[in-house]
Amino acid sequence: MKSKQLSLLPSQPDPDRIVSIPIEQLLLDTENPRLAWRAGSNTQSDMVKLLWSEMAVDEVAFSIAENGYFRSEPLFVIIQNPEESNPAKRKYIVVEGNRRLAAVMLLRDEKLREKVRALDLPIISDERRASLDSLPAILYSDREQLWTTIGFRHINGIKPWDSFSKAKYIAEVYESYKVPLEEIAQKIGDRHATVVRLYRGYKILEQAETQAGFDKEDRERNRFYFSHLYTAADQKEYQEFLGIRPDKTSLKPNPVPKTMLPNLAELMTYLYGKKSVDKKPVVQTQNPDLNILREVISKPESLSALRSGYSLAVAYNVAIGDQRRFRDALTSAKVELQKAKATVTTGYTGEDDLYKLVQDTLKVTDSLKDEMEKIRIKFSSEEHKTE
Repeated sequence: MKSKQLSLLPSQPDPDRIVSIPIEQLLLDTENPRLAWRAGSNTQSDMVKLLWSEMAVDEVAFSIAENGYFRSEPLFVIIQNPEESNPAKRKYIVVEGNRRLAAVMLLRDEKLREKVRALDLPIISDERRASLDSLPAILYSDREQLWTTIGFRHINGIKPWDSFSKAKYIAEVYESYKVPLEEIAQKIGDRHATVVRLYRGYKILEQAETQAGFDKEDRERNRFYFSHLYTAADQKEYQEFLGIRPDKTSLKPNPVPKTMLPNLAELMTYLYGKKSVDKKPVVQTQNPDLNILREVISKPESLSALRSGYSLAVAYNVAIGDQRRFRDALTSAKVELQKAKATVTTGYTGEDDLYKLVQDTLKVTDSLKDEMEKIRIKFSSEEHKTE
């Protein structure tokens, strides 16, 4: 594709038409979904700082410093001030390619590097700097014309966003552009109901913030793990806990019934903690904690234990009961002993303490076997009495 001189904004997107836009006329996108959950102001230097700290801009900057800007990777832009008749005074918002633009801005501006503490970037030559005076771009008339391309690349495609950024973008396309969720899924090649799951989680999050007292900024951990919420909202036990259904009734504003809002507030604390009261989340990692919590909230006695301040592990033991704990413990012991047996010829070199450990294990096993035999005789006797 040949690069053309900057001209009037086309009425339709034209992927074969690339124009060169002076760097001074390009703006970072303050509505970038990828930065949706991060707090901060919307000045261009603040956006650069945020991108630098969160989005590994240094990798892109080092590549551009060494190799130049690849003209085969144009920015996708929309015009900010279409009423401006003078092309030289127009500003263009970079909807796709913010990391690349931030990298170029930092390479060209020493004061900006100092401001955002990007001090390890190389100093580029005057020739390289001149090559970055303008950047290749494809112009679109508005964001709506871009949604399919961006959705494919970042929701289900080659450069995925984090789950919250995906959800926010899906909500924008669905609610602002009136594109049905089914069409969004079809356009981006989603065959696993990811679009629906993300949107459901996003609406639950909105309700948690507006009606259940949840504040993302009051979470206990630095990163906001939205995947915990949207994954939970797709599971039967959590749906029952929140009083929502897996059908389309949950794909709307405020899907959680008012009577279940205390449960929603409770769940958000389990997932994210509450920094203001030094409350840590019980879900430290999605696997296995989210599955353990799912089992705990599904049984009144284990949920009561969790609410009373017992740990997730203790509440889980209450949830599964003695029979399952016994079975799990025996199964785990057998697996570990099989591992030891498989490595005895190479892992054991005659140590007395290990030999004594095996003897002690045999004693425990014999004692356990004796107890089980007594119980088997008891149950067998009771069965004969009922015949």
